[in-house]
Amino acid sequence: MQPSAPYYSPFAPDLLDKLIPFAPFIAILVLFVVVVKGYALWNAARNSQKWWFITLLTVNTLGILEVVYLIWYRPSSPQAPAVSSSTQV
Repeated sequence: MQPSAPYYSPFAPDLLDKLIPFAPFIAILVLFVVVVKGYALWNAARNSQKWWFITLLTVNTLGILEVVYLIWYRPSSPQAPAVSSSTQV
């Protein structure tokens, strides 16, 4: 009887040891992407932009597309009502 071969893995055996120092960076990146994606999806849904919503939901660009969308479709600041210089009596 032959001994069983070890399972094949495309990853190096010490890959996890190499990724541990980057864990805080990866966690911050994931948190950033989730927050920005959620805000962009909320804006797209609120503005009835169906195709932007579908695109933002399906395409993963690590927050780049979401930031571009939020900058491009930035809500305009409310305009103060103009004060007329003439008064009516």
